[in-house]
Amino acid sequence: MSKAEQTKAYIIEKTAPLFNKKGFAGTSLSDMTEATGLTKGSIYGNFANKDEVALAVFDYNLQKVQSILKREIGKYETVKDQLLAYVTVYDNFLKEPFPIGGCPILNTAVDADDTHPGLRKKAADAFLSWKKSIIHLLEKGMSNKEFRKSIDTEQTALAIIALIEGGIMIYKLTGKLNYRKAVMQQVETIIHSLT
Repeated sequence: MSKAEQTKAYIIEKTAPLFNKKGFAGTSLSDMTEATGLTKGSIYGNFANKDEVALAVFDYNLQKVQSILKREIGKYETVKDQLLAYVTVYDNFLKEPFPIGGCPILNTAVDADDTHPGLRKKAADAFLSWKKSIIHLLEKGMSNKEFRKSIDTEQTALAIIALIEGGIMIYKLTGKLNYRKAVMQQVETIIHSLT
């Protein structure tokens, strides 16, 4: 990696928690300089503007989540257990190595829905990719006779994602872990009902 690439990676790593917790509008240039220890000139010498940093940070945070999911899913043989891995990962969204601030898809979708088309598109694409991954697992489970054939894969994938993200949102709003646990138990119930 060149020195410029190292500096860009450093800026992304250090500002990733800021953008994920405070959002695009809530993260100021002074927040960015404080987090990195760099000057405004150093940051904007490596990125054209705050938008470019935010887009790179979203990719960074999303990659962290996808790596965690891939590792956890890879531990299991059955499709049912692979789906339950989502519960394990998102039940621990407050702990490292999960990005500080929680799920970047949820955070970015809420933060950028009407204010930042580029971030909104990245969040929408990440959601569609997640939905596709769950549909793939459901289809695999039906194909290998682990799940019944009558599953509406898109509806099930949407329900799983909505419950996971909704559980996170409810916890962040209320601070009540038992609410999040109750929602995650419902995700488990859906997955167990697929057989």
